[in-house]
Amino acid sequence: MSATTVLRRLAWIATVFALGVIVFGAFVRLSNAGLSCPDWPTCYGKATWPGHEHEIAHANANFDRPVETHRAWREQVHRMIAGTLGLLVLGIATAAAWRRWTWVGALGVAALAAACAVRAYMLGHAGLSGSLAAIAMILPLLAAWRIERPAPWRVAIVAFSVIVFQAMLGMWTVTWLLKPVIVMAHLLGGLLTLVLIAYVALRLSWTAAPTAALRRLQPMVVVGLVLLAAQIALGGWVSANYAALSCGLDFPTCQGRWWPPMDFGEGFVLWRGIGVNYEGGILDGPARTAIQMTHRIGALIVFGHVGALAWLAIRRGRRGLGLVIGALLCLQVSLGIGNVLLDLPLAVATAHNGVAALLLLALLALLVRTQLPLPAAPPRPL
Repeated sequence: MSATTVLRRLAWIATVFALGVIVFGAFVRLSNAGLSCPDWPTCYGKATWPGHEHEIAHANANFDRPVETHRAWREQVHRMIAGTLGLLVLGIATAAAWRRWTWVGALGVAALAAACAVRAYMLGHAGLSGSLAAIAMILPLLAAWRIERPAPWRVAIVAFSVIVFQAMLGMWTVTWLLKPVIVMAHLLGGLLTLVLIAYVALRLSWTAAPTAALRRLQPMVVVGLVLLAAQIALGGWVSANYAALSCGLDFPTCQGRWWPPMDFGEGFVLWRGIGVNYEGGILDGPARTAIQMTHRIGALIVFGHVGALAWLAIRRGRRGLGLVIGALLCLQVSLGIGNVLLDLPLAVATAHNGVAALLLLALLALLVRTQLPLPAAPPRPL
């Protein structure tokens, strides 16, 4: 079996796994379990979570936050599956660098540095931990820059750097008490990881040349991806600031008005310092309303652009993919409206996150379909 085949198969496995991590992470966040383990990467000092009465009593005596077992398991299981994804991405990066022994070694050093960074943090050496994490992120980027392979191989190596940073964001999400900009960045980091490894899988699986008409669609697809990413970021900002129901159960109006009182300046302050507990949100009504209304306006823009893109994809020979994009777009809008009208049920809110990720993948697949085939594989070095 060739290294390219291994890389492609690992990328597909990791893509499915990453999608599951994103959906489960949304479930954790939306069920208010984000701070259910007050420490990181352990949970009340345990590799799992307190379950027996004596463990719960010990945890309650040594931590400020009382144990809520029904929430703690969600947070810690999310960390476990995210760590498994990290190992998968390391495998993908290694497969991409295979037979380039210098860069395989660099990835090994990066993985060791990442593991040591976690241990240093657990021992209270935050500065050393940050330095080791920086090494773990820089080495894969250097390898991707220097290795002489086509884009999918480079992207596969970059993905390992991204997932190391994603782990840091996960740590900061807990230690900085659900700071909204970190929560939003953590969501985007997970989606970026998904996009990178999915791009590797799709690019290595699709070898047909696009038509000229489909090639001309590429700039519009790129704009669609950017718009959708911005809208997902807005959705993360809505969730992190607990603004999903700031309009009440009112749609398409908000609080009975088309333009209710709003405070955009306060609603979009990204940095408010460290030490504030953001669980439950700290913004007043007008600031949260501004966030919600901005998300609704963004949804209209994305719906118009991506809807037109789906129609054009059908017209230019990608009927199946165009129909999938259109169906996912309509489903996503319906779930967003359902969140408001149904008082934010957990299942609907979680599905809203999952379908956003699927729509992003569908647009990525369309982008790959507009690209020229990869060049022939280079000869093996002597």
